[in-house]
Amino acid sequence: MKILVFVKQVPDTDDVRLDPRTGNLMRDGVQSIINPFDANGVEAALQLKAQCGGQVVAISMGPPQADDVLKKALAMGCDESVLISDRALGGADTLATGYPLAKAAEKIGDYDLIICGRHATDAETAQTGPIIAAFLGIPQVTLVDKLSVEDGFAICRRLLPDRYETVKVKLPALVTVCSEINTPRYPTPINIMKALKKPRAVWNAADLGCEPDMIGIPGSPSSNKKIFEPPKRMTETTFFQGDAEAVARAIADALEAEKII
Repeated sequence: MKILVFVKQVPDTDDVRLDPRTGNLMRDGVQSIINPFDANGVEAALQLKAQCGGQVVAISMGPPQADDVLKKALAMGCDESVLISDRALGGADTLATGYPLAKAAEKIGDYDLIICGRHATDAETAQTGPIIAAFLGIPQVTLVDKLSVEDGFAICRRLLPDRYETVKVKLPALVTVCSEINTPRYPTPINIMKALKKPRAVWNAADLGCEPDMIGIPGSPSSNKKIFEPPKRMTETTFFQGDAEAVARAIADALEAEKII
């Protein structure tokens, strides 16, 4: 069984900064990590490999430093990695991101399952996984919190706002996973050393056969106008004193005055 798992390098959510002039996310000098949901995807792929055998290939698109998240995926247990890196891919929206990722899947070929995180923490669009599936013409199942493979089908439990939904989908297929699916393993020192010897490819847009008008800014029909922090709300705290009955009456009066009750 061959499993492809897509991972993205994102700013550490504890160290997000906005450019006060442009309103865009500042990435220079900000610590980057593997997208947490993608780490769940790597763990899901490795658990399936342990059950079914096969190979797990980690793929990422970004600048050269995005290789850091692939190193972690390899140290977790992936068998090989592919970094898609090309200045022509810069400024891509989700459509122009999904296209080269799908081309990478086509170039690798013979895959049974593709796993993505439910969304990236830097943009939270949840669009890239479904776009990859659309370009490849394969079925997709999103928001998966339980995953198994049986007789050429993936059995997926979806985590919905008010219920669970179980879907049986024929492979090859793409799934996006939630954090509830597992707890990603920590790479051991010996596996970190082993990762240095695993196959690591770097492909550009030409290697993938990408159409120039389908990538980067030319291939992006959408763009972020501005990213900004919501204004901080100042709240006042009121303390009520007295016995329980008096305090309860005062709280009720205050809530009624604010039209909360």
